[in-house]
Amino acid sequence: MKVLVPVLCAVLALGAAACGDSDSGSDSKGTSAQTNTADTTGSTAPVNIALSVPAADHGWLAAVSKDAKEIAKGMKGVTLKVNDSATDSASQADQIETLINSKPDALVILPNEGDALTPVAQKATAAGIPVVNIDREFSTPGAFRTWIGGDNYGIGWQAGNYFADELKCKGNVAEIQGLAGISVTELRSKGFADALNQRCKGGIKIVAKQPADFNPDKGLSVMENILQGQKQLDAVYTHDDDMAEGVIAAIENANRQDEMFLTGAGGSEAIMKRIDKGGLVRATFLYNPTMSASAVKLAALIARNEGMKDLTEPEVPSRIQVPATTVTKDNVAQYQDLAY
Repeated sequence: MKVLVPVLCAVLALGAAACGDSDSGSDSKGTSAQTNTADTTGSTAPVNIALSVPAADHGWLAAVSKDAKEIAKGMKGVTLKVNDSATDSASQADQIETLINSKPDALVILPNEGDALTPVAQKATAAGIPVVNIDREFSTPGAFRTWIGGDNYGIGWQAGNYFADELKCKGNVAEIQGLAGISVTELRSKGFADALNQRCKGGIKIVAKQPADFNPDKGLSVMENILQGQKQLDAVYTHDDDMAEGVIAAIENANRQDEMFLTGAGGSEAIMKRIDKGGLVRATFLYNPTMSASAVKLAALIARNEGMKDLTEPEVPSRIQVPATTVTKDNVAQYQDLAY
């Protein structure tokens, strides 16, 4: 399992380093390193941790589940109970209820939808079970003890600046969003729009914007409809690399790949290979899915009433943000072994 060196503002070989929110406009740089799966927490007291992740409908989610399971294997005293089969928010809520009834020492949740899963997370918190919220944020901080997630605004911000540079602040772009209504989608859209507005003052127009649910098949159909309605399109910003594969297929099927460029998000192996090859796909914007491994370590620290060893404060911070990274042909070799 691989991990990005600047993953948590420094290194979370937990308890390793401190973290505050990163500058949303910054572009993290770093080299790759193998994740240390050895137990780096101070105590080996027995801890039961439950993990809830939606069923993997694309590669990033599969990596989230895999990385959490792998890190737990090397943690002394930690037992990890995993539920990663829910296909919608209702079934995930039911499964989390079951996990709560098993009375774990801590609960780690990547919700299918943050708003919809907030009540059951609050139920866990009310029962005295600390919740570590991964990436897709619950609607109130009262639903979690600690949030760890990617700089989704930063992904959008970096994408907007990339488009401004590549298009010289002129042209029409389409935006293929992820799952409507979740924090990840809203932040990636806002960061993108904010950067374009600041840099280009309306010179670049978002002429089409539609969610495709992180799904390649829906990405294909959504992009087909957009292509029919937009005769002049200079670039496409997609919120997810796996979804982008369907968008790419639609563009190539319409034989319009020479008219535009496309960017993704997430860091899939397939998209990184396309970036390296050159052509339609120019860039992706990523943060690493190994935040789930860090979430398991955070849960163990919290359950054991420990802090992070390089911090003065005796408790785990309430928010930890993984910085975003822009990957282009110029630096893709540096990041290819981080691909999922």
